[in-house]
Amino acid sequence: MYVGPCGCRNQPLNPACHLQIFKAVKEYEYMQEGDIIIGGVMASYFYMFNYTFPWDNSTGFACLTPNQQAYRYLVDFRFAIEQINKDPARLPNLTLGYHISDSCGDPRKAVRSVFQILSGTREPVPNYSCVGKRNIAGFIGDLISKTTVPIAQILSVLRYTQISYGATDPSLRDRAAFPYFFRTIQSDEANYFALSKLLRHFGWTWVGIITSNDMSGEEEIHSLAKYLNREGVCIEFTAKVKISKANDFSLNQYKSIIGRSSTSVFIISGTASVMFVDALHSAFTQKTLILSPNWGNNDIVLGYNIIIFNNSLVFVPRYHYDLGTPEMSRFLEDLHPSKFPDDELIEDIFLMFHLCLSKDQNKNNLYEYTSPHTLFNCTGQERITDLYYFRGETNSPLVHLAVDIMSQALHEMNMLFIRKSNQHPYKYQGLHHFLKNYQYSTQTGPTSSFNEHGEYMSGLWIYNYIISPNRYLKRKLIGEFSPWAPPDQQLNVTPSLIQWKTDINKIPRAQCSDNCLPGFRKAIKPRAQSCCYDCVPCSEGEISNTTDSESCIQCPDMEWPNEQKDQCIPKIEEFLSFSADVISVFFSFISVLFFVITAVTLGIFLKYQDSPIVRANNRSLSFLLLVSIKLSFLSVFLFLGRPVDITCMLRIITFGITFSIAVSSLLAKTIMVCVAFKATKPGSSWRKWLGVKLPNSVVLFCSSIQIIICMTWLAISPPFQELDIHTSPGTIIIQCNEGSAIGFYSVIGYMGLLAAVSFVLAFLARSLPDSFNEAKYITFSMLLFCSVWITMIPAYLSTKGKNTVCVEIFAILTSSAGLLACIFLPKCYIILFRPEINTKSHLLENKS
Repeated sequence: MYVGPCGCRNQPLNPACHLQIFKAVKEYEYMQEGDIIIGGVMASYFYMFNYTFPWDNSTGFACLTPNQQAYRYLVDFRFAIEQINKDPARLPNLTLGYHISDSCGDPRKAVRSVFQILSGTREPVPNYSCVGKRNIAGFIGDLISKTTVPIAQILSVLRYTQISYGATDPSLRDRAAFPYFFRTIQSDEANYFALSKLLRHFGWTWVGIITSNDMSGEEEIHSLAKYLNREGVCIEFTAKVKISKANDFSLNQYKSIIGRSSTSVFIISGTASVMFVDALHSAFTQKTLILSPNWGNNDIVLGYNIIIFNNSLVFVPRYHYDLGTPEMSRFLEDLHPSKFPDDELIEDIFLMFHLCLSKDQNKNNLYEYTSPHTLFNCTGQERITDLYYFRGETNSPLVHLAVDIMSQALHEMNMLFIRKSNQHPYKYQGLHHFLKNYQYSTQTGPTSSFNEHGEYMSGLWIYNYIISPNRYLKRKLIGEFSPWAPPDQQLNVTPSLIQWKTDINKIPRAQCSDNCLPGFRKAIKPRAQSCCYDCVPCSEGEISNTTDSESCIQCPDMEWPNEQKDQCIPKIEEFLSFSADVISVFFSFISVLFFVITAVTLGIFLKYQDSPIVRANNRSLSFLLLVSIKLSFLSVFLFLGRPVDITCMLRIITFGITFSIAVSSLLAKTIMVCVAFKATKPGSSWRKWLGVKLPNSVVLFCSSIQIIICMTWLAISPPFQELDIHTSPGTIIIQCNEGSAIGFYSVIGYMGLLAAVSFVLAFLARSLPDSFNEAKYITFSMLLFCSVWITMIPAYLSTKGKNTVCVEIFAILTSSAGLLACIFLPKCYIILFRPEINTKSHLLENKS
């Protein structure tokens, strides 16, 4: 077609300005003149096909499969125009008209329709208007993205404002490329954000995607994958449905994959079409389908395969009003061919959906040739409200809102011109500035307006599709998504309202791997997606308290995981308790028993202190030795119970000093035996050492050195309470830290030195004649004492916690009992059971 002024078609063709526009058999145009015209390019058919017609052998493109829901949108358009013209406050002294042309869901027809509306003629003439002063304000349309994008490209060049009521293509967000484009629905970017939140809400992390094999489907895949990835949702596989040609849309190549798929949830995206729906085979009857809003706005296509879409979930734009009003009901009731005999829109609706014969025979022939239905003469009793989408059950204001918004912007622009110049000049190029500032406020909801991308901010309803008794897919509201709410309150779903496809109405499973319970963490499988993982227990000292934890949490130092490893609990405190440990009771009993025995022995010695056997071996040293042994038995109680700083300091100090006094006493006894033997020789100088001065000096000197060692230790680095949290997992060992290892081993070493000296002297003096040779018993006692403490050192170093304390207590009890048994039991036996031996004459006989 030559591009030029109207009627100038005889000029030579210039290839540079030639535009080939195909011819459609029927245009499906609906017009109403007015001072200002709103154009509409609206898909009322699902697709087009090139036919050869038998009656004249002509070829041309014909629109196929009329869309009842889309025709309802045409009626909504007309209703909105009628309301605006009736409102005296809206565009006063001006009337709105419309020029609507069907795009038939095909981009080629959509482009033709745009030029046709701008030209005002049946044959479009690009860049020219052939109707004189025809004020076209802007355009409404289209429903689908594949026709809306080319329309927007043309209108952006011509600077016409456009409001789409269904296109969700994210590319239309580009304000540099499409500065005049607006839409009453949000793009896929916002829709898939909501969809990903829904998947995360139900724990669906492993899904399949079925999309159309066109540019819209390809772009939606990338957009959807981005948002799914943010929520940790993986795509098991993607299947693309060919919808470019009839009968070329089979999913058989994916049938086996879908059957073997481990997920029960599939997302349907891309271009909504009848061919797409026909391609979905029975493999999906057991799968839960999630539909994006561009499918929710075209839910009539789902009726071609309602079994598959039963119990599916769909997102639908949520608006601040619907068209289920008495005024709309009256308007629909009045739409009848008898009242509007020349109205082509009403005639087409009754022809296509009531199968009523038209007075135009060419129209009848075309419909019967391209449709399997046969037309007949209607009775006149048919009503438009008999049709499902005209009953008032589906009242989405998609188109009505778009027309209303554009008329409001026109009104604001008109009022501005009247205030400035008191006239009605019309300039369509400035309309988009007023649309940018459009706002609609409600008392209960947020203020609605267009955002910076030209998208009308609205929430989303979430519906559950259920097959009704009359074989329609009815929507059941189960939740909503509010983008303006706080992040944790945006999604509100009531799962109990949903009817699932599972046998027991259980939420379907869509996971590559089972949930990792608390106490486990996810370990990614090699060469697998992040949603496919193994569950491994948390390491020692770590917990996970959430399902599907990515990593485990280290418990604080003073806490430890419970058996399930899902929470940290206080560690078990380990020390030698009085009440909780049986061995503590045993040690207490033994200590008290030996203390009593020692006290009884001391009582016997006090009672028989004047007897020869008591006096024969320096009874004051015997009394001192018994007292130190008693104190050593009592020192055991410092090792029992929860250690604190004071008990830690008293433990080693007490038994170190008491044992030093005891061993010093034995050393003094041994020295006195040797001195007494030397002093028996005539003229011996050793006689001057006899008496109490030498043994007392020995005890005092030797004990003083130990006391000095202990005091130095306490002054420099005293023992203190220590919490050992590393040695035994899950246990806090409450123990005493020596503070200074040198101080500890100095006390033990000095005590061992005294014992060793006493043992050597006693061993050398064991054969000396004496009235009661105590050196022999001292030898045995020191041998036992040294053996116990030498054995104790490696045992002490190789044990931890309360076992270390047990080793110390055992050494104290054993060595103390050894001293008591070896030194005093023989004497007590003689005192109590052999009194005839406990005489001076008998002792002198033994000595001689």
